[in-house]
Amino acid sequence: MGFADMIEHMDAVNWTVLIVLIVMSAMSIFWIIYNAIKAARLRGSTDRVINTFWETHNAQDAIRFMEEQPKSEPFSKVALDAAQAAAHHQRHEGSRLVESLNRSEFVDRALRQAVTRESLKLEDGLTVLATVGATAPFVGLLGTVWGIYRALIRIGASGQADIGAVAGPVGEALIMTAIGLGVAIPAVLGYNFFVRLNRGTNNKLDTFAHDLHDFFATGSRVGDMPAKV
Repeated sequence: MGFADMIEHMDAVNWTVLIVLIVMSAMSIFWIIYNAIKAARLRGSTDRVINTFWETHNAQDAIRFMEEQPKSEPFSKVALDAAQAAAHHQRHEGSRLVESLNRSEFVDRALRQAVTRESLKLEDGLTVLATVGATAPFVGLLGTVWGIYRALIRIGASGQADIGAVAGPVGEALIMTAIGLGVAIPAVLGYNFFVRLNRGTNNKLDTFAHDLHDFFATGSRVGDMPAKV
């Protein structure tokens, strides 16, 4: 009884189940590593980007700094959208656009869209992790059920019903369930970790967006700088 014996007695269904689990595991590992790297970079740049924006007295210099940030940096993109919305509204003063929406409403709408867009980007791969965590145990169980079914057929054909004849094939089939759990557990842990991490990032995005709205709508920032976490 063992993994090598299981491989030796596997048929097309078992091989399909095993390949599916391997693909699930590879996808899960990829998204865990990808999100871990992205979270580490974001953690190291968030306070620097926010503080630099507020500490730069020249608005053009602050916007130029935001434009220099990587495409994956969400806070700079939210600030740039707010700045572009305010500038666009100012350029069209006296037009029908300004009459229908004042500066505050126009900037607010741009910020909402930007925050929603960046929040969705933070969730890259989380659907895959959730799907793997929820389905991998059942895929492994399918392989186990099919393996036990084939083992019982072999046992019935051989006419041996003692514990030694049953334990080996059934034990081999149960390995597939263990593989399914081994694929699912890291995916579930990774999903929960990144969801919690993204919740904190989204809270910072909302706070930053509120400050940006006050700044671009009124020309001054309301409240003190958010404390570093």
